[in-house]
Amino acid sequence: MNLEITHTNNIYAVKGVLDKNSATVFKQQFESILTSQPGVTINIEGLKHIDKYGVTVLADMYKQSLAKNKTFAIVGFGCKDLYHHFKTSTTAH
Repeated sequence: MNLEITHTNNIYAVKGVLDKNSATVFKQQFESILTSQPGVTINIEGLKHIDKYGVTVLADMYKQSLAKNKTFAIVGFGCKDLYHHFKTSTTAH
């Protein structure tokens, strides 16, 4: 399954698979959005699978948003691996 991104009311819905094959294009799209918008909200409700490359891209985007003083939010019940990554990296500091 490919990765599909739709946009409604400043919320970007991600549907499909965020993996090694789609991570680079995903990163390029959202770096552009982060540059031009005050922040990004990503809904991962439709995300069926994410691998370490997808998690890394989202973590990098989070770091970039902090560095640029932009808001960054991930909403929706999606892949547990993603929540586990952010939960453990947040509590580890």
